[in-house]
Amino acid sequence: MIPTNKPMATPAGSVKSSATHSPTGNGQTYRGPFAIMTVLFFMWGFITVLNDILIPRLQDAFTLTNYQIMFVQTAFFGAYFIGSLLYFLISALADDPIARIGYKNGVVIGLLLAALGSAMFWPAASLLSYPLFLGGLFVVGLGLTMLQIAANPYVTILGSERTASSRLNLAQAFNSVGTTVGPLIGGYLIYEYFAKTGANGAESVKIPYLTFCIIFAMIAVIFFFLHLPHVGEGKIEAGIGALKYPHVVLGMLAIFMYVGGEVSVGSQIIKYLGQPDVAGLTALEASKYVSLFWGGMLIGRFMGAVELSEMKPLNKQLFLAGIPVAAFIILGSWRGWDIVKNYLPLLALCWFLFQFGKANAGRTLTIFSATIVVLLAIAIVAGGKISMWCVIGVGLFTSIGWPNIFSLALDGMGIYKSQVSSLLVMAVLGGAILPPIMGKVADHWNRQVAFIIPLIAYAYVGFYGLVGHRIGRNRLPAAA
Repeated sequence: MIPTNKPMATPAGSVKSSATHSPTGNGQTYRGPFAIMTVLFFMWGFITVLNDILIPRLQDAFTLTNYQIMFVQTAFFGAYFIGSLLYFLISALADDPIARIGYKNGVVIGLLLAALGSAMFWPAASLLSYPLFLGGLFVVGLGLTMLQIAANPYVTILGSERTASSRLNLAQAFNSVGTTVGPLIGGYLIYEYFAKTGANGAESVKIPYLTFCIIFAMIAVIFFFLHLPHVGEGKIEAGIGALKYPHVVLGMLAIFMYVGGEVSVGSQIIKYLGQPDVAGLTALEASKYVSLFWGGMLIGRFMGAVELSEMKPLNKQLFLAGIPVAAFIILGSWRGWDIVKNYLPLLALCWFLFQFGKANAGRTLTIFSATIVVLLAIAIVAGGKISMWCVIGVGLFTSIGWPNIFSLALDGMGIYKSQVSSLLVMAVLGGAILPPIMGKVADHWNRQVAFIIPLIAYAYVGFYGLVGHRIGRNRLPAAA
């Protein structure tokens, strides 16, 4: 498709379609298929966050440095880069694989790969092989790559493009449900239950990951027999058409920085909170705060889904206020009021910042990224509980990053959506590159100083929300 010089008809950052027609122009909302897709978002959130639990366990089992253990993230997120690069090359040389096999089959393939990678943890633990663990993580990452490439654009087209950010925020909220309960269940199984049975070190991960293998395989079978509508699967021309658009290229870098920053912070929380000058927590105690970090993403994404939706203003404000209040009550009953009272100012700040976002994906992304930069700056120069809560608070304000960047980059790309999606997923490489850099800085100086790495990353994400997503948008592809 040849680009057109016709200017956009809607303001940048609003994530409104410039296409002349929509797959949902007949009024269909596809709520059923969307609900089904949220299961996938939950599952890959659950298994992704377990890397944060796995890291200290394998570090102790194999006596690894901070730099060496971060290859857990390199193997996992490096698979995203390699898998999405292969996808992009195929789409550039032939045509879009998703257009050929369909979204449903793409999901099934991804689930089966994730099942295979999870199964590899059993021989890795039996042989006490760190490289085999990394191999298993790599295969799991390949499976999740296929899920991401298929599921993210599919969610954006299960409704109007105007509310794509809202749907992605809601889907990612279910991803955050997985990342919230993952550390609790994984931390209990790996650090407590299987430790009591004598399965210490690498052995304690065998049963949990075998369970994941079975679950992924079962979901693959279910999805194979499900009927999902074939929406927006038109083929594209061979070539690298998506790279002609600057806001897509800048969006790739934004995803790189966003994922790299998020994973870098999450990977260091357990060890960081264990430092005597910060909180002095044990690994099991700290794993509960990892769940609070990811739980903040859950809260923020539900709020983001409401803020960017087409609800009536009064209903929107009621939900925006009700979600953090409900979260505070639930967290207080669950974690204890003495702990959660320190989280209340962060929840209040989140509500306040959403008011300034004004239902605009770009503006909200900029405001929240700037807040993270301030929190990390305080964490670097301060110590003790203040530093601890600033780091935990990053989870709440990073919540809307992925869905907002993704929807801003996909907005108006029409027939290039799957190719753009593969490029954005390729940029998840940031989760493989930035954590080892942060680990190297932590080895050379300390973990506190090392937070400068995610700080720089989020500063760029803020730039994309403010300016980057606007660049070159007068050259959006013509409607298919």
